[in-house]
Amino acid sequence: MNRINRRMMVGAMTAAILTGSTTLAVAAGEIRVLNWQGYGTDEAFATEAFEKKTGVKVVHDYFTSEQEMLTKLRTNPGAYDVVLVNSAFTGQAKAEGLIAKIDTADMPNVKDLAPSMGQNPDLVMGGDVYGVAWTWGATGLAVNKDAVTTPPTSLAILWDPQYAGKVSIRDDGVEAVQFAALALGQDMNDIKDLEAVKAKLKALMPQIKTFWSSENDWNQFFSAGDFTVSTFWSGGAGRSITKGLPVAFAVPQEGAVGWLDSLAIPAASKNQDAARAFINWMIDPEFYVQWAAKGAPSSANAKANAALPESDFNKQAFADPAVVERVKFMKPLSDETRKIYTELWQDVKAAQ
Repeated sequence: MNRINRRMMVGAMTAAILTGSTTLAVAAGEIRVLNWQGYGTDEAFATEAFEKKTGVKVVHDYFTSEQEMLTKLRTNPGAYDVVLVNSAFTGQAKAEGLIAKIDTADMPNVKDLAPSMGQNPDLVMGGDVYGVAWTWGATGLAVNKDAVTTPPTSLAILWDPQYAGKVSIRDDGVEAVQFAALALGQDMNDIKDLEAVKAKLKALMPQIKTFWSSENDWNQFFSAGDFTVSTFWSGGAGRSITKGLPVAFAVPQEGAVGWLDSLAIPAASKNQDAARAFINWMIDPEFYVQWAAKGAPSSANAKANAALPESDFNKQAFADPAVVERVKFMKPLSDETRKIYTELWQDVKAAQ
């Protein structure tokens, strides 16, 4: 059997295994995925299962910020077939022609996406899907439960003199501004009083022991006892707990910074059939339940969430609809606004 015929047979196998009764021909021998490192798509069990079922090898490249992701798409057309795009950046990627409209008709797992996620207006524009909702979570409060025995209910704990020199937040200007806005009762997606936000952040600085930038940073600082109270990602908190760290996570009454990540297909991809098959696998409950055991964020797939054990971190953290209601999902920011927030944050830090 020659190589072309083998690839045609691989496509038929993929249709039967990954997409049920639909027909999705996959002829690519390899797809390239652009994502954060260690974020689901590069789990060895998942890529090996996909390759075994389809014959398609998954190769990864990584970014360390959304801005870097956009730059890689701009400067390397045709280099990637699947890309992780936060919903706050999907509109920009679409406007620049970096991502393609996705035909989800042959992606059966899409029907199980929670409507609020799958039809999110930042992902579905003009009736066309530009990002398939994948995972979501919240940046809230995480504390050392050995030192803070009562779970926090308010962002005020970050400013509590009791924890002076025992606080950490992520070194990110936009997130810092958003948290200060929430603490002041402002709409984090429509901040009206930046001077009050700046004053609130200045008042926070004496509380700070250290800033964190990555999940690895956070775990190391936490393990060393550098802080007791911090902002942190829900998914990160879940993974820290699976590692045995005494972490308690809470969505404060003022709200938490929510995020929704999607999987998109770069406009210049020449392997869009295989890309759709891979995305369909990434939202499959079979994949997600295995990933969740390692500390995944919440799935946008309602069927996947329902399949989790009751002990699952995300299932417990977001079981109460009132808690989910307090999650304030990030909306797109203009480059000008992002610059203003970043400069404000730099000014606050420089003044200390």
